[in-house]
Amino acid sequence: MTSSLGSPRAPSARQAARPGRRVAALAGRCALVVSAALAAVAAPASGDDTAGTGFAPDEVARILSHGPWPPPVPGRDPSNRVSGNADAIAFGERLFFDTRLSSTGLVSCARCHQPGRYFTDGHERSIGIAPTDRNAPTVVDVRGRRWYGWDGSHDNLWSQSIRPLLDPREMGMTPATVARTIRREQDFACRYRMTYHRDPPADDRQVLVDVAKALAAFQESLASGRTPFDDFRDALARGDRAAMARYPEAAKRGLKIFVGRGSCSVCHVGPAFTNGEFHDIGLGFFAAPGRVDPGRHAGIARLRANSYNLLGRYSDDPARTTATSTRHVVQEHRNFGEFRVPGLRNVAATAPYMHDGSLKSLREVVRHYSEIDEERLHVHGERILRPLRLTEPESADLVAFLESLGDGTPVFRLTQRARPACEVL
Repeated sequence: MTSSLGSPRAPSARQAARPGRRVAALAGRCALVVSAALAAVAAPASGDDTAGTGFAPDEVARILSHGPWPPPVPGRDPSNRVSGNADAIAFGERLFFDTRLSSTGLVSCARCHQPGRYFTDGHERSIGIAPTDRNAPTVVDVRGRRWYGWDGSHDNLWSQSIRPLLDPREMGMTPATVARTIRREQDFACRYRMTYHRDPPADDRQVLVDVAKALAAFQESLASGRTPFDDFRDALARGDRAAMARYPEAAKRGLKIFVGRGSCSVCHVGPAFTNGEFHDIGLGFFAAPGRVDPGRHAGIARLRANSYNLLGRYSDDPARTTATSTRHVVQEHRNFGEFRVPGLRNVAATAPYMHDGSLKSLREVVRHYSEIDEERLHVHGERILRPLRLTEPESADLVAFLESLGDGTPVFRLTQRARPACEVL
């Protein structure tokens, strides 16, 4: 998982995609203009705080926009007929932790997404059968996103779940070997029947998709808990000064930077602290000597060519109501070097950071934005990224705020457990 505090251009994560090459950029500019206008109206000329909270009215509004948490549970994914199904969640959990779905018999999804590391692996770049080019992001709170992967090359969670299964560097399987494993292993075949109410079919690709949809159902069940920030945010909403006083002063000062001059909340928006979109934040393009990672630019091409996208035949949404973004997304030169804005919940538990794991600590992340080299930004149009020039105490305060976004769980506790009905004695 990376952090991209203050990254440029900020369309909402829930904003429906619209056709046209410049719509996304225009939407981002409009959002900034509206935000600035509202702030100008709300904020008193003197900059006085609101009822002694230490925050101006526009800052309070931004803080409140990061909640409540937990948010309402999204409905089932229309493209996945077993989304929310208890048997599918149990099947998916078993698959997630089982090494039999790798060509070597040694790698599972949990190798790169470890519960004890908040479903990351602690490596700069994940290592399956071989090292990869990117850092393993957490899969907690992934439900309901519009794009998946650092480059957004997948538009649904089950399609994203197929990628590591087939990647020769990660699990190294093929549709045929996945299907053969499900048919051959008694417990897998039993759980498949419990989930889909039929035997695994002869169509290998259909079995692969069904496995991925069970994996997606399990991952949808992984949600983070409440944090000290959430308690402060809710106390602020109801004007409870005694409860607000329990929030550390350093975190309050860091929060003021986050929603104020840092402009971090422009891209890290909403309860999940992400707009779910893609931005260039001044990192290098090289994944390895002689190899370039073009990010979103290549991701869009892969998305449109992917037979498992929401426009394809494997989606269970006959009206393709969830495929609007996929239908209208357009590859542009500005997408080169853009990567997805991650959520920040439990960010302190998911080091190292950025898509390539190049920043080892939250201190380094804050320093990156404090001293950012604008010449390395390859974006077109509006820019909001500027060096923050934070002092050491200010940097420490911003880190304190980011640490307050943790739910305090040292080891993620799974709430779903695989049912014993298919155990082989």
